[in-house]
Amino acid sequence: MLTRKTALLATVAALTFAAPALAADIPVGHLADYSGATSDVGQPFGQGVADALAYINKQGGVNGNRLAVETVDYSYQAPRAISQYKKWASGSGKAAAIQGWGTADTEALTAFVAKDEIPYYSGSYSGHLTDPTGAAGHGKGAPYNFFYGPSYSDAVRAMLMWAADDWKAKGGQGKPKYVHMGANHPYPNAPKEAGEKLAAELGFDVLPAVQFALTPGDYTAQCLTLKDSGANYAYLGNTAGSNISVLKACDTVGAKVQFLGNVWGMDENAMKAAGKAADGVVFPVRTGAIWGGDAPGMKTVQEISAVSDSSGNAYRPVHYVAGICSAFYMKEAMDWAVQNGGVNGPNIKKGMYQKTDWVPAGLEGVCVPSTWTDADHRGTNVVNLYRAKVTGPTEAAVPELMKSGATALEKIATIEVPRKAEWLGW
Repeated sequence: MLTRKTALLATVAALTFAAPALAADIPVGHLADYSGATSDVGQPFGQGVADALAYINKQGGVNGNRLAVETVDYSYQAPRAISQYKKWASGSGKAAAIQGWGTADTEALTAFVAKDEIPYYSGSYSGHLTDPTGAAGHGKGAPYNFFYGPSYSDAVRAMLMWAADDWKAKGGQGKPKYVHMGANHPYPNAPKEAGEKLAAELGFDVLPAVQFALTPGDYTAQCLTLKDSGANYAYLGNTAGSNISVLKACDTVGAKVQFLGNVWGMDENAMKAAGKAADGVVFPVRTGAIWGGDAPGMKTVQEISAVSDSSGNAYRPVHYVAGICSAFYMKEAMDWAVQNGGVNGPNIKKGMYQKTDWVPAGLEGVCVPSTWTDADHRGTNVVNLYRAKVTGPTEAAVPELMKSGATALEKIATIEVPRKAEWLGW
């Protein structure tokens, strides 16, 4: 995993290399967490976004216009994000669009980006960001917020649908027990209500939530609570860093639970760090292929990866690949805007509505076909579920572990979540 300094230098170097061949600048803000509480997954996602934007410039930018990208590590501190946003939203260098990150800051900025008409592509997949008009009644609407992938709420719904079938397939007796776990924070809390409500409808007993911090720590007490509760399925709402601590502690105390990780809750790096404790965790993967897959678009992903890894030796986690998709949807909306009045916020937003079942050119089989409309910003309701597999020691480097099969990601299901009107916006 790249350090903050290395990542930033790689981004700056790539953009500088690309600059001379291109024309007018299109200012783009890139807010990343390279050093804060979610940096374990923020680094690979942010690097994927940064490499993709640099690659776009090397390929001619947006119709010959260079993306002038400023990447800022805000350390997952919402006040810093808001302060930086105000800089990007003012003056002659106003950002045409922003690649953002966390839920707390993205939700805090929703009204600002709407007022300033700046499309905001977040690493937060909060269901609250999916209703552009506010007509669903769960908020005031988020007309300038976009993200690539299923919402946190639709992802947990998909996992609960899978869990209900899994319980039956295993011959489970009585009602299975479900518990939400995570920090008392906007990010893990975003899908809590949606998950608990559907769990009850599907016949689960819903247990009181179990809290644990976003940072690694000793979570033995939480795991003993989990064990004593008799929970069968537990949703891990935090990022992989603190989830690793929970998985290890629960393995130690013998809490036999089927863990359901959120989209940031498990990855290849976490399998290495957690070892056998990660074996069996089920979680959603946003892309149609993971690193090394045989999808046609993986060739483009590998070319993008070379921006910051000329050796070609890096293994790119699932979050890196998703970051590429996020950047390319923005880029293609900008392509449309160039031909339809210019690259500005309102036109980029309109550009997001021009295609259905949309996959960016060159990323076929990688980015899941997505559709955004002016009434519904749920880009996709298709959820690919994977299971983490750990079958041996994990002391080796991640590329070696994945190559040898000591760690692996096994696709177990594709769930199409109903696009219910009442599920829009939460």
